[in-house]
Amino acid sequence: MNLTERIAYIRGLADGLKLDEDKDEVKVINAIIDLLEDMAYDVTDMEDIVDDVCDQVDEIDEDLSELEEEVYGEYEDFDEDEDFDDDDYYYEVTCGKCGEVITVDEDVLLEGEIVCPNCGENLEFDFSELMDEDWGDDECGCGCGHHHDDHADEDLMS
Repeated sequence: MNLTERIAYIRGLADGLKLDEDKDEVKVINAIIDLLEDMAYDVTDMEDIVDDVCDQVDEIDEDLSELEEEVYGEYEDFDEDEDFDDDDYYYEVTCGKCGEVITVDEDVLLEGEIVCPNCGENLEFDFSELMDEDWGDDECGCGCGHHHDDHADEDLMS
């Protein structure tokens, strides 16, 4: 039995008692029953509205999932227990236009550019000063004994 049916039942019980409508107590009881009836209709209307909103949110969620898949491609949920390869390096890059901090991996940096997901600014990475061709394949040329790749990682991280 829903709320409106229950209020109708209570109203029927009160009417069945054949109470004197002129008594103050009966007026109070009838006013309470009227109030409960109005509240029951309001609650029923709100339940209908909430059901409609839930349906709309479900549709929006489905549309957003489709859009995310189209924009970002297949996305697998991040597994917190997943072990990361220790050889992967991640860097934080700050967009010069909007100030957004973007985390990128080494492969993205080596591609030389990325589009800021916040403002759409094209961010370019120039490694020409870090990786001078005169350094050779073995050492960077500064006398430290490191390879130039090691220096590039250090300079990017600072």
